[in-house]
Amino acid sequence: MSSSYAIKMRAAKGERHISGAERIVAASDAPAAAAALVKRALDHALDTPDFINVKLEAARKVKELEALKVTTHQVATPEAGWAVMAEVLGSIGITDMRRIKALFEATYQMRGAMLLDADTFERLEPDYKRGIRATYMDGDYPERNSPVKHHFEEALVLATKVANAPGIVAEICVSDDPGYITGYVATRQRGYERITVLKKPGSPLGGRIFFYRGSRDKVAKTIAFLEKTPVIVRGVGRKAIAPAESLSLELAEIKAAGLYREAHPADPKLAVFAANDYLGLAPAIGGSTGSRLTTGTTRYHEALENLLARFKHREAALLFATGYMANVGTISALVGKEDAVFSDALNHASIIDGCRLSGAKTVVYGHLDYDGLERQLAATSARRKLVVSDGVFSMDGDILDLPRFLAICRRHNALAMVDEAHANGVLGKTGRGLAEYFGSEPPDIEIGTLSKAFGSEGGFVACSRLVREYLVNKARPFIFSTAPSVKSVKSSIKAVKAVMAHPELVARLHRNLRLLGDYPTPIVPVVVGDEKRALRLAEELAAEGFLASAIRYPTVPKGKARLRIAVSAAHTPAQLRRLKALLEIT
Repeated sequence: MSSSYAIKMRAAKGERHISGAERIVAASDAPAAAAALVKRALDHALDTPDFINVKLEAARKVKELEALKVTTHQVATPEAGWAVMAEVLGSIGITDMRRIKALFEATYQMRGAMLLDADTFERLEPDYKRGIRATYMDGDYPERNSPVKHHFEEALVLATKVANAPGIVAEICVSDDPGYITGYVATRQRGYERITVLKKPGSPLGGRIFFYRGSRDKVAKTIAFLEKTPVIVRGVGRKAIAPAESLSLELAEIKAAGLYREAHPADPKLAVFAANDYLGLAPAIGGSTGSRLTTGTTRYHEALENLLARFKHREAALLFATGYMANVGTISALVGKEDAVFSDALNHASIIDGCRLSGAKTVVYGHLDYDGLERQLAATSARRKLVVSDGVFSMDGDILDLPRFLAICRRHNALAMVDEAHANGVLGKTGRGLAEYFGSEPPDIEIGTLSKAFGSEGGFVACSRLVREYLVNKARPFIFSTAPSVKSVKSSIKAVKAVMAHPELVARLHRNLRLLGDYPTPIVPVVVGDEKRALRLAEELAAEGFLASAIRYPTVPKGKARLRIAVSAAHTPAQLRRLKALLEIT
């Protein structure tokens, strides 16, 4: 990298180290990178520093390294995490974990890492108080100049540099960040191995040991490489964690912190002092008494979710009060400020609002422009990528090419989410939606509504058990909304059972569609352009006994006003023929 600068930030409060980070950037990027590092120091979870030092110096002869292979070990306790650490170190002949843990505790008060002989455990760093500082390094991961700490990427950069130092055979590390309980062990043979739990939540204790194997006269060369050689680690962005693994890791941290949530029916033998049913009316009217995580979950809610999961051939389903809440809650839970969400230009308003509320970078791609979506995904290397599309678009009735959509998402390690509000009960031989219609695998997340083909109310997510578990713990509209009423849930159960038992309803719907023309979905747009003309046409139809909505700006763009004809299996052939004649649909 020509005309580059190494930027180092160190922050402290009194004698206590608070934060440290560094970048290697082009000269033109140095001011912004330095400002971001200062902001990061000021916002650190450990404390507010009273001293921040930022140092810039020219970086010459920058060495490029390929990022280590990444493996993740999911554990539930620090004890299990250290057992994994022992197994990895044991594979290279380092076996005395009692002594290692004792020495590791001595690193808690050190500013740097302990340099330890891998066989004799002799300490090799010249200054025991300071330790060894691996410095002058950066990686090619996304958003590295933001003020947010990217734990995984920064750790992978450091571990890669350390693993390439002469004589270093292993490194162990636990962060001193109270909110980050994941650590790692890195070896040349096995690469970078993340361990999800290595300390208790809230603990500010963390440290690092470098294990050296070789002659003593080469220790100085090792230290010089660690502390003085500028390094850029390539391929950090390509080591991104798979979306499912990322969700699982977050859940592990939630569980370790004692913040895990589950929704269960209340024990009927207990006197309830947790409900919001202040006048005691809910049992008589079939109402809810609280959120799903307090008193709002009943056996009927669980029965509906199990039924919806069977209907969609998925592992699980999660019920929301509305389809709007399902979209907003799911998107805002799955992505945040370090992430990117990709949204079709004609997606429903609930998707648009979910993208805005998430705080993620929102990338709008052209309507059903699969090539454009692929280009934009390729140009983005956010922590987590979510691609969201309507399955059947609510104003034009056109259909997402699900197999092509999924192939693009898989190529770019992105979560695929499809809103099937207008596809469930409509597409596929038995009305199960796009996957059945195309004969393909389903997307990672399917959003559904009970207020369209099912004629009831509510929204749902059909997904894996992992995604459901994640949403229960992270989706704010689920956590903080009163549960759907028992009365509406019972109605939905009846409706879903009716669709599952009577696939002829779907066949009748499509026979009715053929009476109007060659339409694959019940949404038949009659575009007239002018807003006033659309209103006049709706009034003329009403005079003939037909109710059809005039859709105008801002629901559709100006000059695209239309009648939105919605066909049902309940319409008669005579009604459809008369409507076709009135609209002159051919």
